[in-house]
Amino acid sequence: MKRPAILALPVLALVFWVQVRIDRQLGAARTQQDVLYLWSGPHVRRLFPGFEGLAADLYWLRTVQYFGSSRAFAQDTRMPLLGPLLDITVTLDPRMEVAYRYGAIFLGEPVPLGAGRPREAVALLERGAQALTDNWRIRQDLGFLLFLYLDDYRRAAEVLLEASRRPGAAFWLKNMAADILARGGDRATARQMWRQIYEQSEGVVRANALINLQVLEAFEQADRLTRLVEELTRRHGRRPRSLDEVRASGLLRSPAVDSSGTPFVYDAETGRVRVSPQSILHRPDRESP
Repeated sequence: MKRPAILALPVLALVFWVQVRIDRQLGAARTQQDVLYLWSGPHVRRLFPGFEGLAADLYWLRTVQYFGSSRAFAQDTRMPLLGPLLDITVTLDPRMEVAYRYGAIFLGEPVPLGAGRPREAVALLERGAQALTDNWRIRQDLGFLLFLYLDDYRRAAEVLLEASRRPGAAFWLKNMAADILARGGDRATARQMWRQIYEQSEGVVRANALINLQVLEAFEQADRLTRLVEELTRRHGRRPRSLDEVRASGLLRSPAVDSSGTPFVYDAETGRVRVSPQSILHRPDRESP
C-alpha cells in the first residue's frame, strides 16, 4: 500500500524542481525581457528526460499565465516571451493540440486581444499539422487564420480541403473552401468562419470569436448608416450635418452606437460613417474601401 506513495515522491520532487526553474526564468524575465530566449525547446527537453509531458504541462500553464497577465497588466503588448514559451511547450510535447490551437489565437489576434503576429501563428499551426497528421481541427484553424488575418484566400481554401480529407472532418469544410475561392474576402464568409469557431470552442477562444462577430456587425452597421446618409442626401440635396439629423428624419430609429455602446463617427464632408477609434470593436484594417 505504501509503494505507490513512495514511487510518487520522485515525481513530486521533479514537479517542484521544474516549477522552481520556470519561476526563476520567468521571474527574471519580468526585469530582463530577453532572458528566456537563451532557452531553446531542445535545450529544455534535454533537462527532463522521461518527464517531457509533465514539463510541457507546466510550460503550457506558464504560457497561459504570461498571456493573461500581459493582456491585463503589461505595458509592452508585443508579448516577446509568448513565442519562446510556445516553442518550448510543443517541443516538450509535440502532440499537445491545445498549445497549437490556443497558442495560435494568442499570437495571431491583433493587439490588444493578442500579440498581433499572425505569421508566427501560421508557423505554429503548420508545425502542429506536421506533428498531428490526422488532426483536421488544426488544419481548419490554419485555413481560417490564413483567410481572416493574412487574406491568403487561395491557400486558405487549399488547407481547408486538406482538412476535409482527414478522419472525422466536418462535412462543411469543402463547401467553405469553395465559398472562399468563389467569393474571396467578403464578410459573409468571415462571419461563417467565426460562427463555426464560436460554436466549436469554449473559454478564451469562444469569447474571442464572439468579439470578432461583433466587430463584423459593427462594420456592417457603419455601412448601413452610410447608406442612410446617402438616402437623406438624395432627398434634401445636401449631406446631413450629423447622425442626429438622420435620426430626426425618421430614417434611423435607434441610437447610432455599436454593440459596445460607442457612438459611430460621421464625416460630414464625405458622408462616410465609421466605427469609432475609441471603440473596442475598431479594426482599421477591416474597414470597407
